[in-house]
Order: sequence, then structure tokens, then C-alpha cells
Amino acid sequence: MTTPTFADKRTLTLVEALAEIRVSRAAFYRMRARGQAPKHLKLPNGQIRIRRTDLDAWFDGCEVQEAC
Repeated sequence: MTTPTFADKRTLTLVEALAEIRVSRAAFYRMRARGQAPKHLKLPNGQIRIRRTDLDAWFDGCEVQEAC
């Protein structure tokens, strides 16, 4: 088992993640309600954080195969 690096542990604020995936806060919450949002953490103060690795994995899952 490998030890997680700092980059693996890096978290993004919701604002940072939304800017990167270019969706509004409302769209994110709709995706979240449908279970389609990136995996995220909810802190005790109610703020949301998204791990860099989880956001990258979510992007990878969004890839579609084009029909030939």
C-alpha cells in the first residue's frame, strides 16, 4: 500500500471546483440530488470540499465513447 501524497490529499473548495468544471452552484446541487456530482466531503460547518483525486475520477467517468 502506498502512502498518499500531498497532491492526493489536496481538497478544493466548492467555488474552486465549480470554476474548474464550469457549472453553477445550482447545477451542482441538482447533480448532487441526482447522485451525479463528484464525490465530496461535507464539513461540520456545512461547507463542501472535493478531493482533487475525486474530481479527476469524476472527469474520467464523464468520458464517452464515440460510435464508429
